[in-house]
Amino acid sequence: MLKIVFDVNVLVSSLITRGKPRELWLKARRKQFVLILSREIVSEFVKVMSREKFSKYVGEEDIRIFLQALHETASFVKIKSRFKVVKEDPDDDIILRTAYDSRADYIVSGDKHLLSLGEFKGMRIVTIEEMLKILRKRV
Repeated sequence: MLKIVFDVNVLVSSLITRGKPRELWLKARRKQFVLILSREIVSEFVKVMSREKFSKYVGEEDIRIFLQALHETASFVKIKSRFKVVKEDPDDDIILRTAYDSRADYIVSGDKHLLSLGEFKGMRIVTIEEMLKILRKRV
């Protein structure tokens, strides 16, 4: 089964928007692939969701329910690697480290720094739309 890491922006989008981000999240919930996360990714997600601009989309209860669903759905990896790759945005290295330490197949992101890499140590870095196309071909 494919192992896929979601970037924080993918988690945010799947919570606050309908459409493709939600579709990908529902595939994770249905265990159509193994969603890989780390404590660090979830911590960053919580930090981002606490920003005022997101309060018009979801409330604290919505976030709590989503976090519970994340813990029920994802496999969590402990980050051991310490490399630095994304000089423009060092926070992106958490995504790469999570993927590397879990031996993920894909990273799904909307982040231009990560997407510009294309792949990292054999793991493809793709958009939500690209990941959905890949999953449809595998059925």
